[in-house]
Amino acid sequence: MEDVYRPAEDSYLLAKHVESLASGNILDMGTGSGIQAVTAALKPEVKSVLAVDINPEALGETEKRAYDAGVSGKISFLLSNLFDEVNGRYDWILFNSPYLPSEGEADEHAWAGGAELIERFLGGARDHLEPGGSILLIYSDIFEPDTSGYKFDLLEEMGLFFEKLYCVKLSPT
Repeated sequence: MEDVYRPAEDSYLLAKHVESLASGNILDMGTGSGIQAVTAALKPEVKSVLAVDINPEALGETEKRAYDAGVSGKISFLLSNLFDEVNGRYDWILFNSPYLPSEGEADEHAWAGGAELIERFLGGARDHLEPGGSILLIYSDIFEPDTSGYKFDLLEEMGLFFEKLYCVKLSPT
């Protein structure tokens, strides 16, 4: 699992809000280890989860985690660069974004992407949300993404030794 982002503080911060808010049909963008997909699938009010990642190893790890948790029947898996291969609309889109600035290394995609990646995500997310749907997003104070066109609700912030993380709920306006 060395090429798959291991759950850390940001993962657990998002999972806390997935546990309390997620329902209906869920899209877990950049699923990584699958912690968000499995957390959502364990909830009775969640009908289905689509786990999406650009990294096939991440999808394999997520599939194993889903099987071990007994929720593999609720989760589908899709290899895609953001929304390139995604069809359909979802009640919630989850994104623990690789928020650190990228320096262009090909194998950094699990850990880096920065503002450009988050803004590309936000540009595509609107087309994949059901009416009344929302996004749960993690980002760092290293930069603030352009959330214009979305209602912004700060759910929680977490201070780490070198940065502050934010978990926000975004709803199209």
